[in-house]
Amino acid sequence: MSAVQSCLKAYKIINMKHIEELREFTLNFGPQHPAAHGVLRRVLGRNGERVERADAHIGLLHRGTEKRIETKTYLQALPYRDRLDYVSMIASEHTYVMAVEKRRNRKVPKRAQYIRVLMLELTRLLNHRLAVCCHALDVGAITPYFWGFEEREKRIEVYERVSGSRRHASYMRIGGVSIDRPIGLIDDLYKRIISIKVRRDERDELLTSNSIWKQRLVGVGVVDWKQAIQWGFSGVICRGSGLLWDRRKDIPYEVYEDLNFKVVVGTHGDCYDRYIVRIGEMRESRNIIYQCLNNIPSGDIKTYDTKRGLSMRENIKGGIEERIHHFKITTDGIKVPKGEVYVATEAPKGEFGVYIVSDGSSIPYRCKRKAPGYAHLSSINDIAKGHLIADVVTIIGTQDIVFGEVDR
Repeated sequence: MSAVQSCLKAYKIINMKHIEELREFTLNFGPQHPAAHGVLRRVLGRNGERVERADAHIGLLHRGTEKRIETKTYLQALPYRDRLDYVSMIASEHTYVMAVEKRRNRKVPKRAQYIRVLMLELTRLLNHRLAVCCHALDVGAITPYFWGFEEREKRIEVYERVSGSRRHASYMRIGGVSIDRPIGLIDDLYKRIISIKVRRDERDELLTSNSIWKQRLVGVGVVDWKQAIQWGFSGVICRGSGLLWDRRKDIPYEVYEDLNFKVVVGTHGDCYDRYIVRIGEMRESRNIIYQCLNNIPSGDIKTYDTKRGLSMRENIKGGIEERIHHFKITTDGIKVPKGEVYVATEAPKGEFGVYIVSDGSSIPYRCKRKAPGYAHLSSINDIAKGHLIADVVTIIGTQDIVFGEVDR
């Protein structure tokens, strides 16, 4: 053996011992990575391709929303909700107005409740469609992404027709909704709901039975029902683990108790089950929208009380008294009785809660939001441990994280 060969052999032995001593390598995943689902930075401790540690670093999108709301009136604080979960905008607005209504002990007209549920389920369709299509893109399937966004644009048009905005609608109001449904919207929705079924079936055919898709999802990121309870999970992740829990059924609000729909649950609690639950919930949302379109009653779209709320637009233009009250309420704000209140709803990503403390003025003393994605993200270290690096992308995709509501 030559001197060069002896040196190379010694170097390999020393290098291998050094690697065995180090064992764990640190890898920064994000926040610029396209599969980070926002400005999420994950520090992965890995042994080869196996993940031994996954620390989630958040706060890069923190805007101090909760603190800023303490300087706004209850009406002025409403548009901030659209900027939280910017995929399920109206769902965030709805929880907030329900909390204010509960504290003020105000009832919402039946027609307004049906319109709210209609828009909430349309929002659930938008959210799940984006979640499934972006998750498919993360895993490596690009076709569902293009198909999903084509259909999502058609649903976004409904937002535009009822509010004038494609995304940040600010459509909910304390006591109802801002305006009634536009003429022809119901007929157009009927036609588009049919197209939703066609596209959903195409996506199911492309993904659900696809062997590559199942290899990437089945058995990955398993969460049993006991872990789901311990970590405070809710929504799709909770139901994917077999827990039959849905606030629309168990603690109904608006007109959900009058509607017929099923709660979709999984069995194994892995990424594939969470995908199946989202597909099933899109079917149920479609059925709920059908029922709302068929059963929506006539009547007012908000509680009209000139001394406690905003008047109808035609009354403001035709009467001096209504105009004076409208001016005073829009400038001074609506006063909420002193005390505290917490309201939670079944948002598309899980249980979204709003906690309000009022000092009796028109400005909230404290307004705290419970974001479902925060609890889901906090468990990434336990769920991802032992999986491959590529599986971390799969797990994050099924958690459906949006950092607008996580960081706030």
